[in-house]
Amino acid sequence: MLDALGLEPAPHPFVKWAGGKRQLLPTIEQHLFEGVRNGTITRYVEPFVGGGAVFFHLRQRYPLQEFYISDFNPDLVNAYVVIRDELGTLLDALQILADEYLPLEHEERSEVYYRIRDEYNASREDPPSATDRAAQTIFLNRTCFNGLYRVNSKGEFNVPHGRYKNPPIRDADNLHSVNLALQGVHILCGSYEICASNVDGNTFVYFDPPYRPLPNTPSFTDYAEKSSFGDEDQRTLAAFFSEMSVRGAALMLSNSDPHVTDEDDDFFDDLYSEYNVSRVLARRAINSDGAGRGKITEILVTNYEVS
Repeated sequence: MLDALGLEPAPHPFVKWAGGKRQLLPTIEQHLFEGVRNGTITRYVEPFVGGGAVFFHLRQRYPLQEFYISDFNPDLVNAYVVIRDELGTLLDALQILADEYLPLEHEERSEVYYRIRDEYNASREDPPSATDRAAQTIFLNRTCFNGLYRVNSKGEFNVPHGRYKNPPIRDADNLHSVNLALQGVHILCGSYEICASNVDGNTFVYFDPPYRPLPNTPSFTDYAEKSSFGDEDQRTLAAFFSEMSVRGAALMLSNSDPHVTDEDDDFFDDLYSEYNVSRVLARRAINSDGAGRGKITEILVTNYEVS
């Protein structure tokens, strides 16, 4: 049986990820299903895990017994699996990258960054090892511009080099905590539908899909090759949400709030009209325009009443 960890330091996301939920955690906590807090819900499922802020938060605090996390991005999933199963080897690989990169000035760092990025893209179909692939994924995420994960139409990572004084390439303390948090956790790669077999009336599911892009704001829907998530995909997800609700699971879903740019756009209000739609304040975590990093509303949908 897994229990609340109470780790010090508490585990937190090991990658920066567009749409990360660390700053929204107090609000999510306020909207959490009571059965998670009191132990009557024993299974947690998160099919768009991304950086995992909500997973780590719940894993640390509540006596859930089973965890199923998944994502469509194979490199992200590989990193989770390697941290869970091969942490020592991963830390050695990250140390080698850190020792090469950190002592250099910016221009020389850029040369190292682009060389590793080229190697990463060239070995996409046949990486040297799962551990080396995970180390490069974490290195690139920690040293690229704004911590953004983006790929081109060929599936190649194409984010330029960032400018950080001392990026935490080998964040050993947190990775040890993450490793402990992932013990016994089921980690899957694929579209959100793969979670269906693990959802029943004893389950809390948190959906954090690629957000519906707002007009005239940066869009971060392409986290992985061929992963564009349009309005029809949002409708299909809403139908899946309803299917899981019929099973008796407690559900929460995050997305953008169309009212931010168009007060008459009731896309999600209509889509989830049978459920509870709350508007909550959130701070943009990643935005290509620094001036756009402010508080806006997002939506939280639940299939239960929030006290």
